[in-house]
Amino acid sequence: MLAALTRAVSPTLESCELTWIPRQQIDIQLAVEQHHKYERALTEVGLHVISLPAEPDMPDAMFVEDPVLVLDEVAILLRMGAASRRPETESLATAISPYRPLRRMREPASMEGGDIMRIGRNLFVGLSSRTNAAGISQLRGEVEPLGYRVHAVEVTGCLHLKSACCSIGDGKVLANQAWLDTTALHDFQIIEVAKDEPGAANVLRIGDTVLMPSCFPDTEDLLRREGLNIRTVDISELIKAEAAVTCSSVIFEMNSGAL
Repeated sequence: MLAALTRAVSPTLESCELTWIPRQQIDIQLAVEQHHKYERALTEVGLHVISLPAEPDMPDAMFVEDPVLVLDEVAILLRMGAASRRPETESLATAISPYRPLRRMREPASMEGGDIMRIGRNLFVGLSSRTNAAGISQLRGEVEPLGYRVHAVEVTGCLHLKSACCSIGDGKVLANQAWLDTTALHDFQIIEVAKDEPGAANVLRIGDTVLMPSCFPDTEDLLRREGLNIRTVDISELIKAEAAVTCSSVIFEMNSGAL
């Protein structure tokens, strides 16, 4: 069964880490409602949602993708680039340990899950303000013996690699090419986001459906013309915290064979 691990919105979300956008007032109640609708959308496209309680002392804890990478064989607890967020890792370790053996990254590595785009046995990893070369080296050491290949991708102008590109399946990647070096993606067809929607590349394909924010209608039309089934969610309040549709869940096979 395919599962999605999520975490409720922290009441302190307004104090979240911000790197690329100015701080704005966040309506916490609306953010909570939007997150519930996001979880409902995951359920309705066939995922089993495992919802964790909020962490009031951790403003960014809703963004569960960043502290952990879950593969078929193992879960790797990442050492996040934002030092203030590193305490988030332990509660996620507790949540994921029933499903996977755990491994940990060590100093001087830094890496966040938003910088990791998995396509099959290939892991494309962004070199960004949150992920460094030491992190990529440690990841290679952990996963290449399991049959994965790690490809470094230079990222500029945005928070994470998956802010700049995401797989939409069928050998295609949706991207804002101004924000990354696409050299490592030479085997894939690049679909460029709509000109006036630079932040539209973060989408989540689940089965036959692509989940994306409702605030990018031109990119939505572009993807529909690619023959994709699109489902939109309103995350306008969450976007004020640099949220996206991938960062608020960790998706994995519950019954995958662990080592």
